[in-house]
Amino acid sequence: MTFSITGMCERTAMAGVAITTSSISVGSRCPWVRAGAGAVATQNVTDPSIGNEMLDLMAQGLDAPSALASVMDDRPFAQYRQVTAVDLKGNIAERTGSEILGTHAVCHGHQCVAAGNLLSSTGVPAAMTEGFAQHAGSHLAERLLCALEAGVAAGGEEGPTHSAALLVAGENVWPLVDLRVDWSDDPVGDLRDLWLRYQPQMNDYLDRALNPAVAPAYGVPGDP
Repeated sequence: MTFSITGMCERTAMAGVAITTSSISVGSRCPWVRAGAGAVATQNVTDPSIGNEMLDLMAQGLDAPSALASVMDDRPFAQYRQVTAVDLKGNIAERTGSEILGTHAVCHGHQCVAAGNLLSSTGVPAAMTEGFAQHAGSHLAERLLCALEAGVAAGGEEGPTHSAALLVAGENVWPLVDLRVDWSDDPVGDLRDLWLRYQPQMNDYLDRALNPAVAPAYGVPGDP
């Protein structure tokens, strides 16, 4: 059904998630990020409220394992959830319930954790953490996307995927990167195309928010 990677960059204190699944609009309910806190992915039979609940605790100073335990211990229907998280100190946490669908696996990497269910093989998350590590000098969004592509190359989900998302928190209250493919026959490929289009403009949108006086023109008809 879903595979994802959650990771952070110690150089920039960014945190993010890259994810893909067989169902529609995965970006609307599964990846969660917050500046000053970290990142969470909640998947399988998804409870979207888990993401914000964990980020609230991480923003208050709990590390990712403690936040996961606080939110998931004794939670109703926790056996249906697969959750991963990373805080801004690089601590990772994950939990896979007993009712997770199909072939499932988790792999811990350096400041990242990959997980999936209904996978083609248990090696998919390991391929993702390796892909994340291989691009250590790149922007976090690029690293996460490369990791997701490595998961696809390793076999990905047992069936076709149809949506994907790339979500990264920077220094501001809104995400630095929030790209979504809600329905496609090649969602990860389309997500790559979106990132290639967005990346050159990313800092321009920050300037427009933080200091419009220095921001470049939009370059569209009517805006010289």
